[in-house]
Amino acid sequence: MTPTSTTRGQRWTLASLCLAMLMPSLDTSIANAGLPVLAHALGASFAHVQWVVLAYLLAITALIVGAGRLGDLFGRRRVLLAGIALFTAASLACGLAGSLAALVVARALQGLGAAAMLALAVALVGETIPKERTGRAMGLLGTMSAIGTTLGPSLGGVLMSSLGWRSIFFVNVPLGLVNLALAHRWLPATPRAATAPRPRFDLAGTAALALALGSFALAMTARMPALLAVAAAGVAAFAVIETRAAAPLVRPGMLRDPRLVASLAASALVATVIMTTLVVGPFYLARALALPPATVGGVLSVGPFVSALTGAPAGRLVDRLGAGRVMLAGLTAMLAGAAGLALAPVAAGVPGYLAALLVMTVGYATFQPANNTALMVGVVADRRGVVSGLLNLSRNLGLITGASAMGAVFAAAAGDLAHARAADVSRGLHAAFGVATGLVVIALGVALRVRRLARRQASGSIASPGLSSG
Repeated sequence: MTPTSTTRGQRWTLASLCLAMLMPSLDTSIANAGLPVLAHALGASFAHVQWVVLAYLLAITALIVGAGRLGDLFGRRRVLLAGIALFTAASLACGLAGSLAALVVARALQGLGAAAMLALAVALVGETIPKERTGRAMGLLGTMSAIGTTLGPSLGGVLMSSLGWRSIFFVNVPLGLVNLALAHRWLPATPRAATAPRPRFDLAGTAALALALGSFALAMTARMPALLAVAAAGVAAFAVIETRAAAPLVRPGMLRDPRLVASLAASALVATVIMTTLVVGPFYLARALALPPATVGGVLSVGPFVSALTGAPAGRLVDRLGAGRVMLAGLTAMLAGAAGLALAPVAAGVPGYLAALLVMTVGYATFQPANNTALMVGVVADRRGVVSGLLNLSRNLGLITGASAMGAVFAAAAGDLAHARAADVSRGLHAAFGVATGLVVIALGVALRVRRLARRQASGSIASPGLSSG
């Protein structure tokens, strides 16, 4: 294969992986803006129609690690193709649903397909893109994720107003068919050796982990704290199963790898912080700064838009300067932005809020490809799927925890939000981002540890019990 054809193949491969990241990200937010329309069309209460969103998010959260492991066992290309096909078919089923129950079931199936797409798109970068371009590819995938999340509400609103609610799901069908064609044509297969043992999937461990993660996510998103006990029991059962399983979903040695644990912890922490802007921001802009709804929406869209613009350049910086340096630079920017919001006076108005938000968003978009690259380049082939699943899971858990915990901090400091004054809401903002600033400080400490461990592993002074082949 000539260099020209190799470059062309890599471009089409990356296009397929980007589309596999864009589609599930788009569907994370596309239905949110249309919940009132769905409630009216399906004759459902708002409490019930929320399950259109929750079913999708819960399926991704509970099953993403298992989906990544399936890719490791049976071929990442094969499982990704199955995920795209399931996502596309489930999108069609969503659009054809005649009742809320049918729509919720179809959305859960869509979430299962999305779990495979999200986990394996990142995992496949390691075996399809040259190592010296890994950061650039990770940055581009981050850009696609940000574009999908940003575009979802506005695209959903336009489609619903012009073509009806079913169109927000039907739009995935042509995208899915294009993605299937690209992935089938350009993604390389990973053949199994003729003498390789028959792969075994840890069904019991997957079920226990799914129970724990689903219960935790439901406890946080649907405000059902009693489920935290179920989540704890699921974690305990998972730990016991993994120590006894012949082919565990997550090898116990992986969780003793300090570099893996540190990267996952940092990812969860920064996701918790960035979610604070989406939970607290609307109240501050509307109540403290007295902005009309349209302006609030415009200000909130700036963050994801900047994140989309930052991802690819940040990835190129990773390739040029190294993941460790770029990760620390991103976290430093996040620290400055979070501290700025924690101290921002109401008199600073929209410019003061936006300045701090932009700094923090650029930091987050810079951290993501650096952290992903730092972790994934050290993973051996037969564990890329499950590690990618864990990485995506840590981010999702951070977002879920941020929505619940940071929202609680804000509400506790601001008091009764129905009657809160501008000063009360400002106090809530300062409290929430004061906590967020502390979380970024912890993430910085974790990132410094990751960098030290990476240097020691590169020099051979310590081994990696979870990520290496040994």
